[in-house]
Amino acid sequence: MTDYLSDIEIAQQNDMAFIEEVGAKIGLDRQTLEFYGNYKGKIDVNQLKDKEEKAKVILVTAITPTPAGEGKTTTVVGLGDGLNLIGKKAVIALREPSLGPVFGIKGGAAGGGYAQVVPMEDINLHFTGDFHAIGAANNLLAALLDNHIHQGNVLKIDVNRINWKRCVDMNDRQLRQIVCGLGARVNGVPREDGFEITVASEIMAILCLADDLNDLKARLKRIIVAYDYENNPVTAGDLQAEGAMTALLKDAIKPNLVQTLENNPAIIHGGPFANIAHGCNSVIATKTAMKLGDYVVTEAGFGADLGAEKFLDIKCRQSGVRPSAVVVVATIRALKMHGGLGKDELQSEDLVALEAGLPNLLKHVENMTDVYELPAVVALNKFPTDTEKEIALVTEKCAELGVKVILSDVWAKGGEGARDLAEEVVALAEQPSELQFAYEESDSIAEKIEKIVTKIYGGATVQFAPAARTMMAKLESLGFGHLPVCMAKTQYSLSDNPKLLGRPTDFAVEVSRMKVSAGAGFIVVYTGDVMTMPGLPKIPAANKIDVTEDGMITGLF
Repeated sequence: MTDYLSDIEIAQQNDMAFIEEVGAKIGLDRQTLEFYGNYKGKIDVNQLKDKEEKAKVILVTAITPTPAGEGKTTTVVGLGDGLNLIGKKAVIALREPSLGPVFGIKGGAAGGGYAQVVPMEDINLHFTGDFHAIGAANNLLAALLDNHIHQGNVLKIDVNRINWKRCVDMNDRQLRQIVCGLGARVNGVPREDGFEITVASEIMAILCLADDLNDLKARLKRIIVAYDYENNPVTAGDLQAEGAMTALLKDAIKPNLVQTLENNPAIIHGGPFANIAHGCNSVIATKTAMKLGDYVVTEAGFGADLGAEKFLDIKCRQSGVRPSAVVVVATIRALKMHGGLGKDELQSEDLVALEAGLPNLLKHVENMTDVYELPAVVALNKFPTDTEKEIALVTEKCAELGVKVILSDVWAKGGEGARDLAEEVVALAEQPSELQFAYEESDSIAEKIEKIVTKIYGGATVQFAPAARTMMAKLESLGFGHLPVCMAKTQYSLSDNPKLLGRPTDFAVEVSRMKVSAGAGFIVVYTGDVMTMPGLPKIPAANKIDVTEDGMITGLF
């Protein structure tokens, strides 16, 4: 029974197959799969160059997240198992978890219950070292930048216009703003600096959007780290940093193969946050999965206003990947929170609160079907407290949009709990569709932002701070106006105000600043008070994590 077992206990009781056996299911042999112990491997994508990217891609997204939980990653894993259960060759493609949430407020991020990827502890902690390599490459560039200034500053870098920060994969508010280079001259040039969490680093975005090693190096070279005294951009290429950075990333760019609890293949690679980055796993991983299966089930972070918008407007635009269907994950519990209930008020039937919160789900569904013109289904994650009347209300409202609601019980039953959802996804994927974007490449930066705010968020207008308008004009003058935009916004609301739940209307989104991630190929637009370095909560998840005397990790979700 699952009533008294935690996710980690379920995972630790599972009998894993050797990674060689998992790889063999999708045609990977010893020449293609590099072993990292018995249960993890990296895929040498160079061995797959001649294979066709033939699989249908299923994008899993969700409603605006709440403390009640929605279960997006759990749904991805369960749906992948469900597709394999009904005889389809499916591969799931997920992001790697960041240590920040693992030790912060969310805990682990490898699915849940009987719909998990394993080895769960490894995936949630150091895994194959990809994040460490990304952090090292990021901080090497920072070190080369400061060393150049210390050694004479031939490039005439303005120390007040440096926009490249160091990073660490941990929530640490103390590092948001620092002063460095203090003391004697030998310690460097004193200046203000700061840290971002590794998943917000442009290096992470570059790794996840690069086509191959050569493209990775070219993108690294284009990174703008600062501006000189004449307001001209200074790049990583100017610092001759791209070669050494690529050397640090040459193994990290290879996708990782693990397995679900049902021993089905799972490719996990990259992990940008969707509220402050583009929130999708790597293009290389997705395309590799498309070569190895008939269906690829992948996710985009947080709600559809963030992860799915960026998956479609950034990742799909750059890579040519086109999803055949979208799954929007919701729970009745979360919808009742959007309707005004507290987390401790969700056990009893409340149709009034549910109806008040339902517009949040409907907006996300409308975005997928009306804006992007993709077939969609709602996966309603099942809880024992859900009543027949509540389920009927959700089903009725979604039916008015022409979208089915399928009950999902993957947490308790794994792939068997996604059988109906898998059948619906297969049917949807056969429907003809042609992805439409929320904005055009030829739109101005302001027009792109305004279309996202009005069409995707449902807002009324955009308010640009003077600093944002100045930088917007600068970026367009430098030739970056054609790039897509990556909105940095709170994940807790369709608006930029985390307190506005449900489906707010008539709101303005405030753009405080923006910058170009020239290597990643998008413009980052900061709204509200969103931060690129989170802090720990009053009681961090780290306080509950421990290791037994025989090396068994406990408390990890």
